[in-house]
Amino acid sequence: MQKPKMIDKNLYRYFFILPFLCSLLLLMPAAESPAHEFSRETAVVKAVREVSPAVVNISSAVQVRKRTSPFSGFGFNPFFEEFFKDFFDPRFERRREYTSLGSGVIIDGKKGLILTNAHVIQKTGTIKVVLEDEREFEAKIVGTDPDSDLAVLKIDSDQDLPAIKMGSSEDLMIGETVIAIGNPFGFSHTVTTGVISAKNRSIRAQDRVYHNFIQIDASINPGNSGGPLLNINGDLIGINTAIYAKAQGIGFAIPIGKARKIISDLIQYGEVIQAWIGITVQNIDEKLARYLKIPDMKGVIVKSVEPNSPAQKAGLQESDIILSIANKKITSVGDYQSVAKSLAAGNPLEAKFWRNGKKKTVVLKTAVFPIDLADDLAYRILGIRVEDLTRKNRQRYRINAREGVMISEIKKDSYLAGIGARPGDVIRQIDDYSVENSEDFNKAIIKFRNKNSMVLLLQRGEQGYYITVTL
Repeated sequence: MQKPKMIDKNLYRYFFILPFLCSLLLLMPAAESPAHEFSRETAVVKAVREVSPAVVNISSAVQVRKRTSPFSGFGFNPFFEEFFKDFFDPRFERRREYTSLGSGVIIDGKKGLILTNAHVIQKTGTIKVVLEDEREFEAKIVGTDPDSDLAVLKIDSDQDLPAIKMGSSEDLMIGETVIAIGNPFGFSHTVTTGVISAKNRSIRAQDRVYHNFIQIDASINPGNSGGPLLNINGDLIGINTAIYAKAQGIGFAIPIGKARKIISDLIQYGEVIQAWIGITVQNIDEKLARYLKIPDMKGVIVKSVEPNSPAQKAGLQESDIILSIANKKITSVGDYQSVAKSLAAGNPLEAKFWRNGKKKTVVLKTAVFPIDLADDLAYRILGIRVEDLTRKNRQRYRINAREGVMISEIKKDSYLAGIGARPGDVIRQIDDYSVENSEDFNKAIIKFRNKNSMVLLLQRGEQGYYITVTL
């Protein structure tokens, strides 16, 4: 019987060492190789690279002149300046320039049209636009709409400018990624990202209520105003706005769907032309719902129907309960006003309403409010008729004003008559709309006819009075 062969001791070492080495190789990190690198060029990077050339920096400057005395720096009492005003040298006139910063986005590269916020360019003298490549242009105002806080500017260029691609705000999803680009505090082309936190937000800023805003979790600071809000594909879905100063850690944007109609009107007319439906509405409270035997308190009630209006021609009546217009639910006066502002004149739309326990639908065609009806409209809602200032009526009523319209007739039982307004008083302003003549007055009456109130600036002699009239 043969003895078993002895295995070489070196083989034993290989048997033990080889698995050990394999284990070490598995535990060691893989050598970096270009083939295994993750791409840093994310969708956000691509969107920003594509859109940034269309984002602009807007600066607007106003010069305020103040005449100062040559004695100002020596403790000279300002009281005595009146006596020495004829001796003042123009060299002592001090000029102070105030500059506001904002953002904008080019929406038409061929025509040089820029979309921004209205509050970015309000009360300005010179408007300067700077592109990403540092080219500078002086811009002209095409039109502004303070009610929506939107404005359109125009710059002239020898070559086509980069423009943004319009998207849609109709299919926004809560939680989807969004990108904001702007110039906060002068830091050019700052990019922030976040998500959509909510839709259809209403916010109050100063004396206005803004409806149907997009809420995002990215902060929008001064300088961001007017810049674009993008979806992950780089499409324009909103215009960022910083009108809500109390917001911290959140931002708001105007949906591009709401802005489209406004942009079109500003480019075509220089102002927003409201579609005429021809009804006034009010909210439904519990008492009214019980009196009219309304099954629920949804919708708004028709308070009046204007004669020869689209609503009257379609068959709407007083006490009808409006449930929806153009497929958009109406639950309050604010909803109705928001929908009405978004409508274009001349378009047919469906109105669903409740009458005598039954739901009904009518089709009406919106129109532009006829300017020749403005006189009767003013008499109906304000109780006054006006006329342009002439040499004759200036002399008769001792009017010092050079601009405005004069009240020529006032209804005895009107609010204005009750507080003491009278023929000869001059209307200089309605809300934020300056009134220089009867044409301005008619436009303002038509523009603000659906509001709950109007603020009039009345002048009598040298005195001016702001009067709020509830409509």
